[in-house]
Amino acid sequence: METEKSNISKAEELKTLANEAFNARKYSQAIDLYTQAIELNGGNAVYYSNRAFAHLRLEEYGSAIQDASKAIEIDPKYSKGYYRRGAAYIGLGKFKEALKDFQQVKKMSPNDPDATKKLKECEKAVMKLKFEEAIAAPESERRSIAESIDFHTIGKGRNYSVPTEVAIAAVVAVMAAAVMLFRTSKTTIVIAIVVGLLLLLGAYWWSGHNTDVEPQYSGARIEGDVVTLDFVKKMMEDFKNQKFLHKRYAFQIVLQTREILQSLPSLVDIHVPNGKRFTVCGDVHGQFYDLLNIFELNGLPSEENPYLFNGDFVDRGSFSLEVILTLFAFKCMSPSAIYLARGNHESKSMNKIYGFEGEVRSKLNDTFVELFAEVFCFLPLAHVINEKVFVVHGGLFSVDGVKLSDIRSINRFCEPPEEGLMCEILWSDPQPLPGRGPSKRGVGLSFGPDVTEQFLQENNLDLVVRSHEVKDEGYEIEHDGKLITVFSAPNYCDQMGNKGAFIRFEAPDLKPNIVTFSAVPHPDVKPMAYANNFLRMFS
Repeated sequence: METEKSNISKAEELKTLANEAFNARKYSQAIDLYTQAIELNGGNAVYYSNRAFAHLRLEEYGSAIQDASKAIEIDPKYSKGYYRRGAAYIGLGKFKEALKDFQQVKKMSPNDPDATKKLKECEKAVMKLKFEEAIAAPESERRSIAESIDFHTIGKGRNYSVPTEVAIAAVVAVMAAAVMLFRTSKTTIVIAIVVGLLLLLGAYWWSGHNTDVEPQYSGARIEGDVVTLDFVKKMMEDFKNQKFLHKRYAFQIVLQTREILQSLPSLVDIHVPNGKRFTVCGDVHGQFYDLLNIFELNGLPSEENPYLFNGDFVDRGSFSLEVILTLFAFKCMSPSAIYLARGNHESKSMNKIYGFEGEVRSKLNDTFVELFAEVFCFLPLAHVINEKVFVVHGGLFSVDGVKLSDIRSINRFCEPPEEGLMCEILWSDPQPLPGRGPSKRGVGLSFGPDVTEQFLQENNLDLVVRSHEVKDEGYEIEHDGKLITVFSAPNYCDQMGNKGAFIRFEAPDLKPNIVTFSAVPHPDVKPMAYANNFLRMFS
């Protein structure tokens, strides 16, 4: 009895310490302390609910659902258990499951205005989801949005085409009228011919320049069809000063990037010549000013200074459009200067919840929302550097024996599925223990050092580089040095306090040289400013 009382007392002390760690935004430390409290007193629903809250802050929605469900099992009348589980379902985009939990919260706390508000927002989300499902065309009938766009026709909004035949006929008519009117004047005939030639030249100029953007537009301009370094620099400077790019040029960049990506395999081989370096960056998540800092520290992308950005370019940060247009513009400028991999946030479901869809709709229009969703499906899933370093956004697989040829053969031109190789590439995480386990995110899996070792051996590789997780120092080396996580969004969401990092590899040895950096100031636009209204309630 005394031991039991002592354990309960110690557990409460640990909970207090865990709460302090949580309030200091040290969420991993808070989880460890709540876990110690649970080990001493596993019958307390509050400990599980609080640990679920910490998992929510780390976007570990699968673990949050497990803990919240355990809290409900211990105390079915504990409303916070349903509340936390509902929030976790929202994070995964599972609005229908979340609705059930918020209905239960409302039932248990009928006079709670916060519960009422969240239930209403959840009901709206479910209704919108049902409507979108009802009007969605079958997959076989969907047409490419890109094929319906001609960026050349986006300009001043006037009559864009004067047929050559009409222009010539008009000039001939003017000349004939002049000759008829002034038959006896050779000088007038000469003048008429000159005027006619000038009119023809004017018609030619009109036909060749009638797609110029509005004269009052002072931003970056693409001359013709070629994206140049001067244009990209001007565009980045405009973005830095919170100016927008004209829709014509935005369309041009995204459509040209689509053409480049479409021709690539799902797994791209990268060759780095001896003596040359190659840089790998992790998640950027719409933190444009930190992206500029990476280029300041490490140089702009070029054929002599190539980069790989390893997914999750968008969402959460409120400058996601500026990030993706910058990366795409460099890809257009020089395809071998920058490589782009798909992350789990390059998907409709994530963009709908975490801000990119709302941001694009606010800064551009609905057509761009569809276009980005289409182009994201063209992004490769993995890269191999010099046949030695395997780079992927999430991680490895739920089955043994996966070969690089299996990854190359994945049909990636779709929204990410909820299981299988493509899902695991985008969502999985490493774990310290051998074997495999359930995903703390609720999607994909966790894989141990033995899984990493076997994959590397079977594919004659030396190292796995992945991203997908916030790390305090911007990176973490795991699995006996065989796996490195790199994350390039410092002070993630303006609240995590983490550093960012990137990795430089130099051929031929490809020894990883990790560079860390801190966050830089940005304009006063909060993260998640364009996110789903319902999700912002929990942020």
